[in-house]
Amino acid sequence: MATMRLEIVTAERLVYSEEVSSVVAPGFDGELGILPHHAPLLTLLKPGELRIRKDGQETLMAVTGGFMEVFENKVVVLADAAERDSEIDLARAEEALKRAKERIVARGADLNLEHALSSMRRAEARLKVARRRRGTTAGPTRPG
Repeated sequence: MATMRLEIVTAERLVYSEEVSSVVAPGFDGELGILPHHAPLLTLLKPGELRIRKDGQETLMAVTGGFMEVFENKVVVLADAAERDSEIDLARAEEALKRAKERIVARGADLNLEHALSSMRRAEARLKVARRRRGTTAGPTRPG
């Protein structure tokens, strides 16, 4: 089976570097599926779930935005942050989402709404990945 190199990098560390058979990434206009020998591409990523297929197994990662470049049978994800599903503490992720929603609902005079919404989207992405790994499907809800 054909493969391609996948590297996921954050400012802090190299998160992932292996040969894989496919990658599905959260693009701004929808999910992007990348297979070996894909045409060159450079795109923005939004917070969401990154799915990696290797040897018939799927690995899930939460990414909180960044860029993805595809060239010469290699995919490089430059992510703001990236966590494997096994690294996500479900209780902490739920608490982060709760805090983000509370800040948005309270809408204090000093609230940077764009930053608060970004925090909420990151927490939702982490929860989606963590819950999927654990087999729960309860999804996050939007603040009223």
